[in-house]
Amino acid sequence: MDLKLPITIVDELSDGEINAQGELDLASGVIRNVRYEDYDVETQGVPATLEDYEFTVGVLSNGGREVEFRVEADAQGRYSVTASELLELKGRAAALFTQKPGK
Repeated sequence: MDLKLPITIVDELSDGEINAQGELDLASGVIRNVRYEDYDVETQGVPATLEDYEFTVGVLSNGGREVEFRVEADAQGRYSVTASELLELKGRAAALFTQKPGK
């Protein structure tokens, strides 16, 4: 099955955050097609290599509800979700997408 979901990626820094959009492959846990918002990797570097980088989270949204999950980021700018986190996320995502829309 080829299931890719649009997600928001947030690289947390000591004094702020860097936001991006990407696609999470639910089969492999790999995040592709990352597009940063108001951030240039070419001139500023990969967020995970910045001195004040702390951690990265992903956010999956549907109908005004959100599921937040841990994202691994490396020095080459690749993002992924670990196998154990991906397994938990699949259950949480299923619940998110089967709930009736919030009011």
